[in-house]
Amino acid sequence: MRDTLTVILAGGRGSRLEPLTRDRAKPAVPFGGLYRIIDFVLSNCLNSDMRRLLLLTQYKAQSLDRHINVAWRNYFCRELGEFIDVVPPQQRIDDNWYQGTADAVYQNIYAIEREQPEDVVVLAGDHIYKMNYKTMVDFHRKTGSDITVGALRVGRDAAREFGVMQVDLDNQITGFQEKPDDPMPTPDDPDICLASMGIYVFNARFLYEALCADATREDSDHDFGKNIIPGAIADGFKVSAFPFLDENRKRDAYWRDVGTIDAYYEATMDLIDVDPLLNLYDQKWPVRAHQPMLPPPKFVFGSESRGTTRRGQALDSIVCQGAILSGGSVARSIIGPNVRVNSYAHVEDSILFDEVVVGRRSRLKRVIVDKGVQIPPETEIGYDRKADLARGFTVTDSGLVVIARGELIQSQSDQSETLSAEPGL
Repeated sequence: MRDTLTVILAGGRGSRLEPLTRDRAKPAVPFGGLYRIIDFVLSNCLNSDMRRLLLLTQYKAQSLDRHINVAWRNYFCRELGEFIDVVPPQQRIDDNWYQGTADAVYQNIYAIEREQPEDVVVLAGDHIYKMNYKTMVDFHRKTGSDITVGALRVGRDAAREFGVMQVDLDNQITGFQEKPDDPMPTPDDPDICLASMGIYVFNARFLYEALCADATREDSDHDFGKNIIPGAIADGFKVSAFPFLDENRKRDAYWRDVGTIDAYYEATMDLIDVDPLLNLYDQKWPVRAHQPMLPPPKFVFGSESRGTTRRGQALDSIVCQGAILSGGSVARSIIGPNVRVNSYAHVEDSILFDEVVVGRRSRLKRVIVDKGVQIPPETEIGYDRKADLARGFTVTDSGLVVIARGELIQSQSDQSETLSAEPGL
């Protein structure tokens, strides 16, 4: 794959994931305790022997840039022509931020041309899946396509959030609609549509010409799904669909866009199932991440005092390095590195990011707690929606509570004292 360059789009705001994206880009959001979302597409690249990567960033990129430096630099040898370069907006072409996916690539066209690739693979950095991109590139070259689009079969209702394709018997795309209100189903199943995964392979020369032509159009959104691909089809270029081949090796294909808090929570919590949909233990297609130099997780105390159980334990959960369950219990939860769950505390159906501390006798249920948050002793979160909203927490329609990074949580006993001191109470 030395004649292929991979461009990863990692600059989205991720506004629907706030407050988790308040201080970080969406690809840098932790997932599954140890990983970041970006680790999945980067692992796919490494497992596909694609070792020339440009990572295009834009918003709140410091956390992502730090993660790439710590977790990924050592996998690439510059002396062998391998690299992963983080490329922030440079405004070399104009003074604007990236206006769309195509514009992000266009504004970095000089960096792409300098590598002289035969083909350019364009990927989104905020999806979770396993895929061998080399197989797709081979298909692209064998068919002589100008563009090849990764294709996923989805339900018709879900297809409204995707680009929807129509193909002929040779998998050549004959129609493409971006996020249509009435998606056109496949001929063999009226309830299924063929959706774009946001994975593209371009003939490099075609890509340069298409991007330059699109940049001059004032009526364009400068987006691959809205403009480049439909335009190429209309102009008679060969645009093919590549059916998604899942390296996850399960009955159903696994691909997730964790674009909302609830979707993120559901995808994460699936990992604690006995047989999760996403297999993180597959040595044939490993998902790599930063492995911090931390001691193993520790579970301490196993006693009863005055009828109360004091036991450090975790059931049906994932517990990362450095975590200490010091007399507190965890059930159906993801516990990140360096987390502390103190005596008589109980955490269930929750996700705790790095360095969270849960105070004694606190209770959390269906809560996502961002990095470094301190939960005071004897605090309940996730049991009373009105109380959680009154304390300024984000609460989704499903009742999921999110506590942002840097949140200073007042203990409930302190709150009671404050309220009793106010006039008229």
